[in-house]
Amino acid sequence: QVQLVQSGGGVVQAGESMELSCALSGRTFQNAAAGWFRQVPGKAREFVAAISGSGTYTYYADSVKGRFTISRDNAKDTVHLQMNILKREDTAVYYCAVRAPRWASISQFLHEYNDWGQGIQVTVSS
Repeated sequence: QVQLVQSGGGVVQAGESMELSCALSGRTFQNAAAGWFRQVPGKAREFVAAISGSGTYTYYADSVKGRFTISRDNAKDTVHLQMNILKREDTAVYYCAVRAPRWASISQFLHEYNDWGQGIQVTVSS
């Protein structure tokens, strides 16, 4: 059974940092691209960041560019999201996602991701 298990999350003050992690089990990355999305109640899930299968290319939503960094460790089948200078508007449930094996190119579209984490709450207080 394929699982993406997320860790990190919690409550931080505005301006502080937090790291989210995501570990894949049940299969290996096999060069699949990965991404992070987030959702607030009453709104659609939105793209945050993505990384190519090799880790060479990354892409960010404008709202997080320069503050968030996505990375991956293919030897450990993990993906990370380092979030700096957090703002109240970053408050959301964050989801990691992985594309199907060998789909290495970056995507910002939800339907192009094959496996999803359980979601983890990030709350930024002022």
